Amino acid sequence: MSSLHSIRHVLRKAAVPAVGAALAFSITVTIATPAAASGSYSGRAYVYGSGEVNDDFDDEGVVNVTTHRSSNVTCLWQTILWAHGYLPSSGIDGIFGDQTDAATRKFQADKGLVADGSAGRNSWTKAGDRIRQIDNQNGWLFVVYYGVTGSRSPYGSHDFVLQRSPDGNYRFYPPQGGGPYWASYNSRTC
Repeated sequence: MSSLHSIRHVLRKAAVPAVGAALAFSITVTIATPAAASGSYSGRAYVYGSGEVNDDFDDEGVVNVTTHRSSNVTCLWQTILWAHGYLPSSGIDGIFGDQTDAATRKFQADKGLVADGSAGRNSWTKAGDRIRQIDNQNGWLFVVYYGVTGSRSPYGSHDFVLQRSPDGNYRFYPPQGGGPYWASYNSRTC
């Protein structure tokens, strides 16, 4: 019995620090990991890409009047609408309201998509057809979104610049200045 009592005593003493360490590790991992975005097909908190940039927008989440209504991803979507001539630069505010809904419906109708006003997978994929990588600086990819009225050289009148970080998250520069802004589903700073 004495030996069994000693084993139990040692296990109890070891269990408290082990449970504490596991709990601390769990809290650290939870804090360090960005929150997933509901309505995001990839489940990521940011517009994300890997490999070649030409398909980076193909699995992005929904933005509309109810989902990610107020976010930097909405601001990025509005910048895309501006690049196509559907939204004035003054309409880029990161809030998906009536003007953005109407511009999204026009974009979708012109691209042969269902014009429901919700920028989902098909809308993002169609928009992604207009991005091209122009530079790579230490893993940071510089990407241009070529607007329909812009020139075919970087920085035309309706082109804008995005950057993809080495870990795959996007940030962008809207036409009214400022930025770069991280293309986050969970916050609005633009």
